[in-house]
Amino acid sequence: MNSDSLFNECKKLIPGGVNSPVRAFGGVGGVPFFTRSADGCTITTEDGKTLVDFVCTWGPAIFGHNNPRIKSAVKEALECGTSFGTPCARELEMARLINSMIPCAEMVRMTNSGTESTMSAIRLARGYTRRDRIVKFSGCYHGHVDSLLVMAGSGAMTFGSPNSAGVPKDLARLTAVLPFNDFEALENCFKAHGEEIAAVILEPFPANVGLILPKAGFLQKLRELCTKYGALLIFDEVITGFRLSDGGAQKLVNITPDLCALGKIIGGGLPVGAFAGRREIMERLSPLGDVYQAGTLSGNPLAMAAGAEALKMLKETQPYPQLKAKADFITSAMKAAAKEKGIALQVPQVESLYCVFFNEEEVVDCESAMRSSKELYAKFFRACLEGGVYIAPSAFEVSFMSLAHDKASLQRAAEVMAGAIKSL
Repeated sequence: MNSDSLFNECKKLIPGGVNSPVRAFGGVGGVPFFTRSADGCTITTEDGKTLVDFVCTWGPAIFGHNNPRIKSAVKEALECGTSFGTPCARELEMARLINSMIPCAEMVRMTNSGTESTMSAIRLARGYTRRDRIVKFSGCYHGHVDSLLVMAGSGAMTFGSPNSAGVPKDLARLTAVLPFNDFEALENCFKAHGEEIAAVILEPFPANVGLILPKAGFLQKLRELCTKYGALLIFDEVITGFRLSDGGAQKLVNITPDLCALGKIIGGGLPVGAFAGRREIMERLSPLGDVYQAGTLSGNPLAMAAGAEALKMLKETQPYPQLKAKADFITSAMKAAAKEKGIALQVPQVESLYCVFFNEEEVVDCESAMRSSKELYAKFFRACLEGGVYIAPSAFEVSFMSLAHDKASLQRAAEVMAGAIKSL
């Protein structure tokens, strides 16, 4: 079956034909392709087309798809079984690696996804502080957690309303939504509600509304206010953790949160998540403390084997300068093409993480990101796909680089992407 027929059959049994909404290509048009296999920096579709991949399974494929060392680690673990439901030694290996690499990670609890990690971190923060209110930032996505699927109202500081059916309004009202990079809104929120705030959660580099870079001093101010008012600072590093440095964004910006959520890369491509933080906070989790959290498959031996191998490879190779250089090559080609054609293009980048905004203005928050042209992005996406390059199927997602992207694939991709921009 080709992608068209597979999608038609899937729609009969799976809502929208996909198991995660962005895969439906709703923001870019057309029928989504189905992947048959992936290797290195490419994926092969059920239509027999090979694509240079800059989605990289949304981040985990930092060493490329089907990496031999990770695959070998999974095979070795598989010989011992697929799931135990008991503690296993591989969990200790993973905890030691995370503890040695992530600055805030005095203790670690494994989960099965990034959503579980943020959900659990929020519950732990509320239990630890004995407070109910949460602060998040417009445009930051933290998984499909009820307390965090909240949109801002009309003011600069507002307690939110649900942006998904099924989220109770009373629960949403406990979440304040602020504009990212707005110092005044942040100060006003803490002045008005500081004694009620359990935690502030954010992506230190928001990467689910395209990519937004924090203004100088914004993250520092946030750390200061949380400390002053006794609120916990939670970094959602599901994307940035081990992607921007071997200690995540917190190491890159030299700011230590109280808790952080991790995912994606720490599974080496298998489903996994974790949350970590200060010992005195983490010890409030059951079975030691009164904050309940559990998961039958948490610490799954296959995921632990794959993730531990990925983290050991990161420690050994320190690939971040190489990854950034590869990303620089692609972003430079796109910016040069846009300049040549007089097309308004913003390409924010931090290390190897970048995105494309068709926008006249600098993007500093969710509101300015939303003013980017979705129509131009959709045309750009389709031209890239036609040329054999797969980028995020949404105007508000980021691109990822892997070590498997070699000179030939980067050159080919740069030519296709520059040509796509020139064709707009």
